[in-house]
Amino acid sequence: MPVNRIFAVAAALLTAAWTVPAGADPSFVPVYEDNFPDPFITFHNGEFIAYSTNDGPNLPMLTSSDLVHWKRVAAADGRRIDAMPKMAPWAKPDRTWAPEVMKSGDKWLLYYTAASAKKSMQCIGVAVASDPKGPFVDNSAEPLVCQTDEGGSIDPNPFRDADGKLYLYYKSDGNAVGKHSFIWGQRLSDDGLKLVGDAVPLLTDDQKWEWKLVEAPSMVKSPTGYQMFYSAAYYGWDYPGERLSNYATGYASCSGPLGPCKDAPENPLLHSFNDRDAGCLSGPGHPAVFQAGKQHFLAFHAWAATSGCRPLDPERYLYIAPLFWKDGKPTLGPSLRERKAQERG
Repeated sequence: MPVNRIFAVAAALLTAAWTVPAGADPSFVPVYEDNFPDPFITFHNGEFIAYSTNDGPNLPMLTSSDLVHWKRVAAADGRRIDAMPKMAPWAKPDRTWAPEVMKSGDKWLLYYTAASAKKSMQCIGVAVASDPKGPFVDNSAEPLVCQTDEGGSIDPNPFRDADGKLYLYYKSDGNAVGKHSFIWGQRLSDDGLKLVGDAVPLLTDDQKWEWKLVEAPSMVKSPTGYQMFYSAAYYGWDYPGERLSNYATGYASCSGPLGPCKDAPENPLLHSFNDRDAGCLSGPGHPAVFQAGKQHFLAFHAWAATSGCRPLDPERYLYIAPLFWKDGKPTLGPSLRERKAQERG
């Protein structure tokens, strides 16, 4: 199916299911109220497919026809299907984080973070499948990226530029070893399986709101140029104090796919809040930009909370919000949610 036809189908699916909330409704509500951290979403054959950090399977998945109603990808007996049932020789199971997929030719590539069997750190690998639901296979003896001098590497984000060139962005996990964290960019080979040239540092944890940690890059070619969305600060929620998480999402403007990049002065774009009218949001992070039709969306996770905005369960829910640009700057609309019965008419 041609790309423009795919986008048209996706756009038609969306309009029937979600609406802009009334003034008294919360600004952000989850579309999936179960643990689904570090989300990534793609569209294939009439459905959206979402992937997350492991929660049982190495690579759990959800599917949706409208971005609002989601269901687990499961076998007939209800058992969740693992899109990557066997780890690479270099990797251990149970610490498979932040997966993102990209189609390359007739193959699907999975970029993922996993615990190294030889090193006490996380590293990045790439696996291949003929279908976006797997099974993805990585037979590599060594990871694709592992910055051992920087505490390891996590959060891979593949990006295809308008000229077809491929890039990979990732975080050096310096905060795990008492160093600064960086977000890096590097060219990928045309097949997406190898790195080309030197890695370029694009961002570091030099802003007050970042609390000495940056991670989870998501590069996009926006109507106004290249912009990298990313998260900052400690991802957790301070349960003993029942305070809102410092984890937040910002962006940087970049002159090209390998920078240089500059933090937006209005950061963070998305942060925790507890407001009588706007509702509650705690720890919104790990942004993933994707597109359906001409509309961009931002998928992210936030902590499960009570109506009083206190910790509910140690789970991170899936949120999706429309992403716009105004005067060259990104802005988020209220998150997607199901239409009310009276609105369906």
